[in-house]
Amino acid sequence: MVQAALIRAGVTAEVLGTVSVPPRSRRRAVLEISCGEIGFHAVKSHEIVDMRECLVLTPGLFALAQQLRSRFGFLKAPADFHVTETLTGFDLGVRSPQKLTPQMSADLAGAVSGLGIVRLNFNNALVLESAAPQVEEGGVRVHLPPYSFLQSTVEGETALQERVLKIVGKANRVADLFSGVGTFALPMAAKAKVHAVEQDAPALAALAEGAKAPGLKPVTTERRDLFMLPLTLPELNSYDAVVLDPPRAGAEAQARQLAKSRVPTIAYVSCDAATFARDAAILVQGGYRLGPVTPIDQFLWSSHIELVAGFVRGKG
Repeated sequence: MVQAALIRAGVTAEVLGTVSVPPRSRRRAVLEISCGEIGFHAVKSHEIVDMRECLVLTPGLFALAQQLRSRFGFLKAPADFHVTETLTGFDLGVRSPQKLTPQMSADLAGAVSGLGIVRLNFNNALVLESAAPQVEEGGVRVHLPPYSFLQSTVEGETALQERVLKIVGKANRVADLFSGVGTFALPMAAKAKVHAVEQDAPALAALAEGAKAPGLKPVTTERRDLFMLPLTLPELNSYDAVVLDPPRAGAEAQARQLAKSRVPTIAYVSCDAATFARDAAILVQGGYRLGPVTPIDQFLWSSHIELVAGFVRGKG
């Protein structure tokens, strides 16, 4: 998949062997629950495949799903359950067309009692929280905002972090674009000053709070829509390295600015081979050299693939 996408974009690169995560390692998922069934949708269908076995979810998440199946008969319409296994317990966010009422709050609290769920949100309202759901990024504890993005597996995240840190190397000043809750910013802050840019305000606030941990170099944050307002040349040229971890749409606008910049090193993490190849072509045409590309299979038995690669500014 990665090789084919690069060829279509006219980009030549060495594609290394795929790094795979183990089965039963996915720590977050969106499940649908309806009429006593819980699971994922069938292919190209709204039909729920009732989950009685799963080789993808962590054992803890799978066991939780089995408990949830029979506890939500009071819901009058299908609902999406955003479930994440964190260091402090399970985080559950419910998306439903129904409105939250006092009775609904009571029913929800009762339904999750005894399941190890430390936080429950219904649409955008907090129903209960006994502890802040926490994850660890580079040895730093981060409070996870509701519904926020998180790498699917710890193993896949670790593989990405190790490779990004290697690409960035000894850079003293790094811009982390599409930073999320600090997946790369916080590990890099052990050795470099980091400026983290992200559109999601709660994620950025969580990163900023985590960056107060002792032993880290300064981390600054900026809320910004990088699709509409990418960093400009004067901004980019003050950094030794830039890290990109955009959503599936890629980072075309930012890549076009980077292609004109003097940034020595770029680390690019992508969850879509086609948009990565498009952006890679822009950077190569701008004078960057693409290093080895490492596919990381976080999405077992699916057509999705993660990857990470480095670009260095060519001489002359």
